[in-house]
Parts: sequence; C-alpha cells; structure tokens
Amino acid sequence: MIDALAVFDIGKTNIKLSLVDAQGRELAVRRRPNEVARHGLYPHHDVDAIETWLLAKLRELAQLAHISAIVPVTHGATAALVDEHELVLPIMDYEQALPLATLAPMQYDALRPPFSATCSPALGLGLNLGRQLHWQQQAYPEAFARARHLLMYPQYWAWRLSGVAAAEVTSLGCHTDLWQPSTARYSSLVERCGWQALMPPLQSAWSTLGNLRPALALCTGLPPDCQILCGVHDSNASLLRYLERDQDSPRVVLSTGTWIIAAALDAPIDRLQEESDMLTNVNVLNQPVACMRFMGGREFGELAGAAPEVCSSDDLQALIDSGSMALPSFASCGGPFFGRHGSLAGAAPTSAAGRYALASLYCALMTDYCLEQLQATGAIVVEGSFTTNPHFAALLSALDEQRSVYCSQDSSGTTTGGWMLRHWHDPHTRTRLNQPVLVPPAQLRGWKEYRQAWRNAVNDMLEPAPTIWCCAQKRGEAITPG
Repeated sequence: MIDALAVFDIGKTNIKLSLVDAQGRELAVRRRPNEVARHGLYPHHDVDAIETWLLAKLRELAQLAHISAIVPVTHGATAALVDEHELVLPIMDYEQALPLATLAPMQYDALRPPFSATCSPALGLGLNLGRQLHWQQQAYPEAFARARHLLMYPQYWAWRLSGVAAAEVTSLGCHTDLWQPSTARYSSLVERCGWQALMPPLQSAWSTLGNLRPALALCTGLPPDCQILCGVHDSNASLLRYLERDQDSPRVVLSTGTWIIAAALDAPIDRLQEESDMLTNVNVLNQPVACMRFMGGREFGELAGAAPEVCSSDDLQALIDSGSMALPSFASCGGPFFGRHGSLAGAAPTSAAGRYALASLYCALMTDYCLEQLQATGAIVVEGSFTTNPHFAALLSALDEQRSVYCSQDSSGTTTGGWMLRHWHDPHTRTRLNQPVLVPPAQLRGWKEYRQAWRNAVNDMLEPAPTIWCCAQKRGEAITPG
C-alpha cells in the first residue's frame, strides 16, 4: 500500500481532510462546512462533531493508503482550555461578540501589552485571543481554574489525537496579544493574567509529538505508529515554500480563503499601523512577518451572492466603463475598514456574472491597497481559494507592470504546507512541488483610472476615521456580526 500523509485542515468556513503521497500529490479529499454551535454557554466550535467526522473519513482514507502521519492545520485566534482528559470550557468562536455584561472591557485594555511589543492590533469581537481568554477567566472562574493546558487550535487537535500537549509559535503569534515577536517570548499579558503554568513546552511545527492514541488507531484502522505532528496556523502553512529565499522566489504571499492575508517577507516591521489591521504573523522559524489582511473570501461571497457565476472579461470591462464599484466593508470583523458599512457606487449589477465581476474588482482593489500600505516589494504569489478565480491575479498584475504576479498550481497552500512539515528535513522537498505560474496582466481599458476613482472614494470615507470597535465596546454595547 502506498505511504501517505493526512492533512487535517480546519479553515474558518470549511474543513478539509487531504490524503497526500510522498511526492506531494493529493490523492483524495474529504470536505465539510465548519459550522458554529449556537447552544450552550456561548457560540463555540463543535469539536465532538468534527472529531466524529474526522475519524469516519480517516477510516475511508485508510482503505486507500498507509497513513503514516497526520498534520493539523487550523485558523488562528482560537484556543482550548483542557484538563488531563477533556475541555473545561467550549472553544470560543472568534466571530462572536463577547457578552459585555460579564466583562469590563477597560480592564482588559489596561492589561494587554502595547502594539509596539506584540505587533498584535486591537481588534473587535474575539479576534484578539487574549480577550477571549480573559473573558472566560472572568465569566467562568471555577472552570478556568480546572484547566491544565492552554492549547492553540492546531495543538489542541494534536493533543486530542496523540495525548501530548505542546505550544507552537505560528498560532501564538497570530494577533493573540500573547506573544512578543521581537524577543520570541510570551508577552507580559501571560504573566499578568497568571497563565504561565498553562503553557505547554514549545515545539516546532514539524515536530512529531507522538503516535495516534491506540483507541483511535483501532477505530480508524490506521497503523498504531501513525505519527501526529505538532501542526501550524493555516496562513503560515501557505508561506512555508517561500521562506527559503532565492533570486526568483516571490516575496509577497497572498494566502486567500475566508481571509486574504498579504504576508510581505521583506516589508519593514517598524512601519506597521495598528489602526489599519496591520500586524506581524510569526513564521515556523519564529521570525516576524509583516502582514495586512481583510476578510476577502467572506466579502467576495457577500458581493457575488449565494450562487456565484464566473464572469468574463467583458463583464469586468462593463463595470469599469460604467464606474460602478463596491466600497468597503462587507465583513463583520477585521480589515483596514472594519466598522464601516459597505456600499455600492453606481448601478448595481443585475446578473450573477456581473456580481462576480464586482466582487473580483473589489477584492483586487482591496488587496492592492493592503500591499501599498505594507510597502510590500517583490513578486507576488497567490495561494489558496482565489487561485480558482480566473481574473484576480491578472487584475493585480495589470495594476503594476513592474511586479510579477504568480498563481500557485496547487489546490491548497495549506495542504502543501502540511506536506512540507512532514518532509521538513528533506533537502529536496521544495523541488518536488509544482512551481507557481506567471500570470499575464488583464487587458482592460481604464482599469488604473478605476483604481484611482476607488481610492478617492475610499479616502473620502476615511475622514474622520473612528476606531469603531473601541467606541462600541467602551459604551458597553455588544457588537453583533452583520
């Protein structure tokens, strides 16, 4: 039987289990929506249902290959509090407003370190993981006191599969307020809140924590020596293949999915602006990477509608000619324009293809804006779900003829990243992967002029520029996702 790896990828919108062979080829994929449970103490991730699905799909995939390892890859801003055997509190969904009746927001604001220390911007809802944890500690002190480990979400699944607790920097350094990138240590928040004893030993993302629990091996048919790797934050998984620099390697990675995250490997860290949702992520080598992001996949879905239909270049040209455009923001959290209500300028498209065109133009312009704010230089590569959009990369390429834009040929940067962790010490790992494809610029009349008109409209929106989440929370109002 062929040897293979299972990459267990929990995105914010969807969950995917991929079977990948030793050459990095995806042999089989299983998917399901990532649905948030609304019952119980607060909205949370239904990890029991996820595990039931995972074990069933592992049983299926075990019939196709000898699965020698499992790598967890998940979204950020999520953590689990566990005792010796199980969760002591449900794992909170970061898109939910915290019930402010049981939390003094100013207390947390006084505790969290400054942006200059953590490069973690102050965000709304539960996007700062420290805010979630502080709320849980205040609202459920007895349950919180029973916790033995505080596990980032990839490491929670590694623990659930192997029984070994670990910490890892890519999730710790993802706008959590818990990590100080400049010193590669926990931030002052961890000590102030008394969480040091909950932090398990740090491990590398590629480290093998242990074998699959015997009971799980028995019920799935996986081999008893199936190894469980520590795991990684999803956008950092997409970054892995570009960390080794060579002359032609892209220096800006667009990790696309629910979020579009621009990771600029050579951008200056000291020029990040907190109010614009700039931040550092921390890569697997424990190095800070300048990033800026917005909820591009979610916003695309809002604009394109429930039944998207891929548009033609003529549909794009029609919108550019008419001047119709979407102005931010169409997501419930995050991004440089969070808190501002999205709007349309000009006539709204009436066809599904027209809506797809509007969404594509909007996401390209938002990405271009983020790249300029980051002062990101070098070639760009698009990873993730937006590689299937036939216009997104070409639109970016047409905005700057001096910069090359590439598209990954792999179906998922997170899956590829998980595979790379399994083969981390193999010097030939990168050479086995398909190389990204250079994308020619879109041939559209007036595209740069349309970009300038969009920028002018956005600049008009920025006067004045209140910090919406902060004002609402200080008034004691819960922010409900739109």
